[in-house]
Amino acid sequence: MLRRQALKLGSVLLSALTLGGWTLWRSKGQQPLLLSARDDADGKHYAVGYRLDGTQVFATQVGLRCHDIINHPERPIALFVARRPGTESYLIDLRDGRLLQTLASQPNRHFYGHAVIHKGGEWLYATENDTTDPGRGVLGVYRFEGERLAHHSEIPTHGIGPHQVSWLPDGETLVVANGGIRTEAESRVEMNLDAMQPSLVLMQRDGTLLSKETLSQQMNSVRHLAIADDGTVLACQQFMGGSEETAELLAIKRPGQPFVAFPVPERQLQSMAQYTASVAVHSELRLVAMTAPRANRLFIWDLDSAEVKLDAPMPDCAGVGAVADGFVVTSGQGRCRLYDCRKAALVGQPLQLPSGLWDNHLHLI
Repeated sequence: MLRRQALKLGSVLLSALTLGGWTLWRSKGQQPLLLSARDDADGKHYAVGYRLDGTQVFATQVGLRCHDIINHPERPIALFVARRPGTESYLIDLRDGRLLQTLASQPNRHFYGHAVIHKGGEWLYATENDTTDPGRGVLGVYRFEGERLAHHSEIPTHGIGPHQVSWLPDGETLVVANGGIRTEAESRVEMNLDAMQPSLVLMQRDGTLLSKETLSQQMNSVRHLAIADDGTVLACQQFMGGSEETAELLAIKRPGQPFVAFPVPERQLQSMAQYTASVAVHSELRLVAMTAPRANRLFIWDLDSAEVKLDAPMPDCAGVGAVADGFVVTSGQGRCRLYDCRKAALVGQPLQLPSGLWDNHLHLI
């Protein structure tokens, strides 16, 4: 009896120390920690963490190229999610880059590059492909057991080819960008471009569908999401239609309103090469930023008026994320930059981060 009580107390103390250490680690006045996937010149894949001053916290080599990253709300760990159609994701200790677990997808499933962790810290939801019915979207449901993840179940995404999943501010409602494209196992080849079914879905954590909305262009694949503090959903697209067509590559769903195209000027839409990579929203400054790497362009708009605040060249601009002063942007070919958005004229400056070879997403803590 006494031994069991002692073990229980020890476990509680260890947990407190671990969480306390994480709190201290996050609150030393240091710059934000930028997490991303990155390759080297030899094509090797890494999960990396850098401070914005260029200080490397870790660079952990991994077997497969990763895409998005999601951190645990309480523990110093994050999952680097495999890029579609990867079958491995990597749970990393953010203090030193130690690989805690290589998370394998279930049989007849592969990861789609994105995941979210519930605010309670116990459950993780990852977008996945059911390869027995190619493109049928599911969220793999995983449970944290200490510093490891165990597969628990899965729920449908009510669509085909789910890509990014996010939370509404209530922390209970899931937002899913269903890209609408069928792909088979170990393949990125599109099987149904003549019958795509992209959609934006709101659903409960138990899989209950709340709403499912589409855009006017059937071949406009809904891919990436940003959620404002007021519940506004931004989605950016990749257009699979003819090169002569103009596609609406940014869309918005304000609370209680339908999912519609964001009013981007025609000349900007035509300059995006029909492809976007990442979108971010700055709730305090009321701004939305989006990258178009094939067009080598970065865009920033006023979230409320849709006024164009920035339309700037940036080679292979990739991930974008909000920080206190504005946005951080990475690049697949050039320098990473910080855009100060606090004044009328937005000013960009290069960061002392490694140049090039960054993936299309970044995550800031």
